[in-house]
Amino acid sequence: MRLFLICVLCSISACSWAAPTHVRAIGQGMPDVDLDNAIYEVPVKPGVSYQDLIDSLKSISEGMNFVNPANFPIGEHMKLRGQDPQGVKEVRTFCNLSMGTEIILDHPEFLVFAPCRLAIYEKPDANGKRQLFLGLDRPTHDLKNIKQPTARAQASAQQLEDALIQLMEKARRGDF
Repeated sequence: MRLFLICVLCSISACSWAAPTHVRAIGQGMPDVDLDNAIYEVPVKPGVSYQDLIDSLKSISEGMNFVNPANFPIGEHMKLRGQDPQGVKEVRTFCNLSMGTEIILDHPEFLVFAPCRLAIYEKPDANGKRQLFLGLDRPTHDLKNIKQPTARAQASAQQLEDALIQLMEKARRGDF
């Protein structure tokens, strides 16, 4: 009996070491958010092309009251310099001032993180085949760089992050 209890306790301890404790579940087939990581990354669904993804981001973001003030085609600039970007490499910015205003009013220095950025890139999947990904610079993680952020700023950053993850979730499927 004593040996059985020791085995059970060891199993429980091993499970607690293996499971990440700082995650937030998203659901809907999306990866959990690692709260210790500034980057939230999702693979684009197979069959969704780069152009499908761009069209989807544009349509969905406009419907969510986001503007897309700037795009940075980093891969194209790499090509102009004779470097192989190894697939798509770009950053698209998104802004929704009705969601982010409180952060900026309470902490103007947060502007260094504005507007919000989504990266679109290709990298090898587990089988070595290039796959499209979307990556987000998480506003709630950026807010950790502000000393004593207000509750209002924290709530605003969470609302903004949730909306951007929702945008990613729909766009990665090629929805409109």
